[in-house]
Amino acid sequence: MLDSHVRGAYVYRTESGAQSVRSWCEAQIARSPGPVSLPEIPTGLGGTRAFRVEGGTGTPAVLLNGTNFNTATAVGPMRTLSRDRTVISVDVPGQPGLSCGVRPKAPRSAAYGAWLDEVLPAVTNTPVIVVGHSLGAAIALSATPSPLVRALLLVSPAGLTAAGMAPEVMRAVLPWMIGPRDSKSTRLLNVMSGPGAVVGTHPLAPWMTLVGKHCRTALAPGPLTMECLRPWSDTPVLVATGSDDTFFSPARLHGPARRLLGTDVHVLEGAGHLSLFERPERVSELLRDLD
Repeated sequence: MLDSHVRGAYVYRTESGAQSVRSWCEAQIARSPGPVSLPEIPTGLGGTRAFRVEGGTGTPAVLLNGTNFNTATAVGPMRTLSRDRTVISVDVPGQPGLSCGVRPKAPRSAAYGAWLDEVLPAVTNTPVIVVGHSLGAAIALSATPSPLVRALLLVSPAGLTAAGMAPEVMRAVLPWMIGPRDSKSTRLLNVMSGPGAVVGTHPLAPWMTLVGKHCRTALAPGPLTMECLRPWSDTPVLVATGSDDTFFSPARLHGPARRLLGTDVHVLEGAGHLSLFERPERVSELLRDLD
């Protein structure tokens, strides 16, 4: 489907801003050893880009990133995970990155679930573990269980409960939205991370500054319905979150994970909401538990 036929809100403020974001992503991927571009996938949510990093003999993983993140920002975690297995990262339409820049209209969770149902057969013909971080976890849970999904690993997952919003988060988010620059992006990323703030400029700050300047960010999705979650009862599911996650803390997730998915929460000590980036080795360990 042509991107111009997709109905919804355009994630970019201007076309020149869209080009700036896409150019940054292309350059980041091009300079990073490992990721190989797969053919663009036509979907109901527009053109979708995916990238593959060849790896070990474990069950392949398909990575769905969280709000405002994508393959270009996740090259580091992908390379860590690929020590054990091939990793395929898919840029989510309606998020800054290399897929279609239109965010689907409501009901958004159903639209994203149907999108993933289209994408999986296009990127693999063997069972995979779907790794969803934040928004990516809610998308994974919105999809339909199939023989292609061997298991789910949900990291700092949206979709099980409403996101917490501590005052310190708002004190970092609002200045970043009003006048994004690397110092404000660093402050925001530090709030989203575990203890031990980055001194100077955070490695991801230039990216977040681009997002703040050129993109319309979206809130985390709300809790999914039982009708959406119940079909996953026969699929192995692991839930993990950072011990210092400001949005989806262990205390916030323990009850919903047990009640809705029948699983406990693995706590990634010393990590925040960006645990996929902060503790990729621990994420690798959890993947090995699902092999």
